[in-house]
Amino acid sequence: MTTTKRATPDACSLLDTDHKNVKKLFTAYEELAHSKAASAPGKKRDLAMQICTELTVHAQIEEEIFYPAVREALKDTDLLDEAEVEHASAKDLIAQIQDATEIDEKFDAKVKVLGEYIDHHVKEERNELFPKARAARGLDLVGMREQLAQRKEELMADMSVMA
Repeated sequence: MTTTKRATPDACSLLDTDHKNVKKLFTAYEELAHSKAASAPGKKRDLAMQICTELTVHAQIEEEIFYPAVREALKDTDLLDEAEVEHASAKDLIAQIQDATEIDEKFDAKVKVLGEYIDHHVKEERNELFPKARAARGLDLVGMREQLAQRKEELMADMSVMA
């Protein structure tokens, strides 16, 4: 009987778990957007704010810890430049969603477009950046996972205090 060896959880697996969790939130939002329930607007706002919080924290830990370390380890940093530009676009949409006073079609469209941006960003990280990071010499992704998890916990605690 053969056993398959599971990869040791590393920074990439932590970030990818975030990706999967936020994808579920976008799917739930999409279902609400097509719902005719009277409670949908309030639930949509709450879900959209949760998406924004998750993405804000995720982007911050990538920008503070993951990207700088990967940038140092890789010769070709085009993917990192692109990822940072994608983060800037996502942050702009996040700000628009958070500042919205009405839950209308434009609000739904902004959340939908944010989801599309994130899908694109996730595919590039999963298919291109993470494999390159894992192959890079001298990059301790297993150790970095703990650093990311700790920083994420701090940021989420800060966000809940501000909410």
